[in-house]
Amino acid sequence: MSKLFSKFLGFFSSRTLVGVDKVGNRYFTRVEEIDGIMKEKRWVIFKGEEDPTSIPVEWICWLNGQRTKAPTPEELIELEARRELVKQNIAILKKKEEEERKSGVRKSKSIGKGGSPDLRSFIQQFPDASFAPKKDEVSDGKDVAKKEERSTEPTGSGKTFKPGAWQPPSS
Repeated sequence: MSKLFSKFLGFFSSRTLVGVDKVGNRYFTRVEEIDGIMKEKRWVIFKGEEDPTSIPVEWICWLNGQRTKAPTPEELIELEARRELVKQNIAILKKKEEEERKSGVRKSKSIGKGGSPDLRSFIQQFPDASFAPKKDEVSDGKDVAKKEERSTEPTGSGKTFKPGAWQPPSS
């Protein structure tokens, strides 16, 4: 019983207040020996109702040991100001997006399921595009059976394999 009482008394006497967050939660630490190893224990005492969502991210990182030093009040103020600035920027961007949607002006063109990129114009960019169809050969997709006299791709498999006539472009 005395061992339990001394541990209970030691719990309250050896704790060190590390900091307080804006909600009023208090953060403590103490060093204790566990299996011959000195370990630092960290915990929070909530102000009012225990609400884990009221703990700021910086304090959560400190409690979990991801931070060696507790966040300072100056750091917390700076991070809160940065978060507020991000919220304001988001509100501005949402407002601009809504105005563009109402006016019907679109800055970027996206390709969805219904549309596809124009591959013909893409292929015609290349000056030595032997694979590009000539302007008079472009069909609407109905006449696919047209073939060149000499294939550039290998044909056959196994004993009937014949390599194609393709050569890498010389620069």
